[in-house]
Amino acid sequence: MLVTVLLFMLGLILICVGGDRFVDAAVAIAKKLKISQIVVGATIVSLGTTLPEILVSTTAAFDGSAAVAAGNAFGSVICNTALIAGMTQTIHPAGKSAAAIGWRGTFFFVIIAVMELWGLLTGAFNRLTGIFLIASFGFYAYMNIKSVSGGPEEEEEDAGQVSVPRQLFILVLCAVLLYAGANLLVDNGILIAQTLGVPERVIAVTFIALGTSLPELVTSVMSLVKGYGNVGLGNIIGANTLNLLLVIGIPAAVKGIPLEKQTTGVDIPLGILVMAVLVVPTLIRKRASRVQGIVLLGIYAAYCVVSFTFFH
Repeated sequence: MLVTVLLFMLGLILICVGGDRFVDAAVAIAKKLKISQIVVGATIVSLGTTLPEILVSTTAAFDGSAAVAAGNAFGSVICNTALIAGMTQTIHPAGKSAAAIGWRGTFFFVIIAVMELWGLLTGAFNRLTGIFLIASFGFYAYMNIKSVSGGPEEEEEDAGQVSVPRQLFILVLCAVLLYAGANLLVDNGILIAQTLGVPERVIAVTFIALGTSLPELVTSVMSLVKGYGNVGLGNIIGANTLNLLLVIGIPAAVKGIPLEKQTTGVDIPLGILVMAVLVVPTLIRKRASRVQGIVLLGIYAAYCVVSFTFFH
């Protein structure tokens, strides 16, 4: 057990170190290329921080652990929004660039609504669903590239002498550290949870989801500390979208994912609810508020209590 705890701590350290430099490199690239913080957060940063979820879910699907594959994806959406965005918006609400999440938020709601309807009708995400989600990722990537080429959404300060290839190398290296750290933390965390008698689905939607969302947590907090709050907000929106398109899409296209009733009855509707709390008021007011953060944190606390109490 001592080795397990030590490996757990090592994973946490790798995530913290990787997340710190990941944010610096991403912001440096954004400034050099005159891309707004929220766009780089929704693309480069979110893709890097979502890698643990993609790899964990794909591996789980091949191993036949469908509860882990689906629970990890939707649990991460809930965790990213209710816990991470809730915490960061409570500490420091995003500024006026929050309006840039408009089409990204709408796209997320359309995709998750289609997934909920399909899940209710068929009880599974089959290969056709996976192909649809991966194709939708292509469209999402195209729209992000188009929004970048259309001009910056916010004024950025001069980047000075920044080497983009060097910063890209740092991004890749930090993404590896984030993945390795999340892997160590999740694997050893599961051992600890299993020792305590926690069932697979509850581990998936809480412990694994929280573990694989730690890169998002660390990068969002580091963004906040360094004064790049819009990177953190863009990261959450982008990571949630990639959770639907790739974390579910890839394993579904490869093998198909049968769904439990709790997934379509609890996890997906709750994912829609927390994203609505984050996105809708932000679009109406053109900025986020601390009230949203507090409400999101309350929802996540209630979700954890219900998961451990009723689905144990």
